[in-house]
Amino acid sequence: MDLRLLRFFVAVYEEKNITLAAERCFVSQPSISNAIKQLEAELNTPLFVRHKKGVDLTDEAHYLYPLAIRLLGDINRLPQLFQQRTECLPLKLANFPDLSQSQLAGVLAQLKQQIPNLLLEMVDHDAPADARLTLDMFKAEDEIFLPLWDEDYVLCMPPEHPLASMEKVPPEQLHQHDFIECPPCEAHQQTIGLLACDGLAVNLVAKAEHKTQVMHLVQAGLGISFLPTGVLETANQLVTVPLDGPRMFRRLGLCYPSNKTLNPALTAAVKVLSQYAVEKRSP
Repeated sequence: MDLRLLRFFVAVYEEKNITLAAERCFVSQPSISNAIKQLEAELNTPLFVRHKKGVDLTDEAHYLYPLAIRLLGDINRLPQLFQQRTECLPLKLANFPDLSQSQLAGVLAQLKQQIPNLLLEMVDHDAPADARLTLDMFKAEDEIFLPLWDEDYVLCMPPEHPLASMEKVPPEQLHQHDFIECPPCEAHQQTIGLLACDGLAVNLVAKAEHKTQVMHLVQAGLGISFLPTGVLETANQLVTVPLDGPRMFRRLGLCYPSNKTLNPALTAAVKVLSQYAVEKRSP
């Protein structure tokens, strides 16, 4: 259907007069009349009843009018929609799964607030991406790591556990307690190493690959473990106690390429998150 027919129909409908509609559309009166006749023929229905003073609207005209307005509006918006799409800054961001959801939300909110035309796509940690929100230990040689936040490790256990009432737990108190290990975790290896130096050892009863899996095992009552505070944000049923010893923590941030030109979206994101990191460190 010729869109001009709908535009002429809307003009006649709103003016209720073919002469006024022709003046409004900057065309001749016969052009408007012929267009309305063609539209009525295509729809096989009368739209106007013509008389000397103008036109009366039929029920079919009342039905067509909102549809025509919506269709013409969509057509008029097409160039703007494509322009907005062209102006978008696409950024594919991978994130480590076991991290603080509140911290992650804060980072994403900053990106959205400071880069209004950002088109963000989140993918799995090991999927191809422009950059990654991850641990510093996963930084590759050809990447830059921008620190964003730290998460301290704390001892976690069910409320009925014998160590749950302590304000701090000395390492020697862990001796022979059932312990759940996360093999890739430096904090776990550090703890086991400290105990071994004094001839002590925990009783390893389970292992898990991810921190959330460790948390579920602790919740199930299999044993105790060290977990970062970010993972424990939703574990209200567990008791957490700090270790009376060297601080154990992990650092999370943005990993991005160091050996190639960054795309506009990533350039803007690095700038925003660099300022975000400075503000978080400020007292």
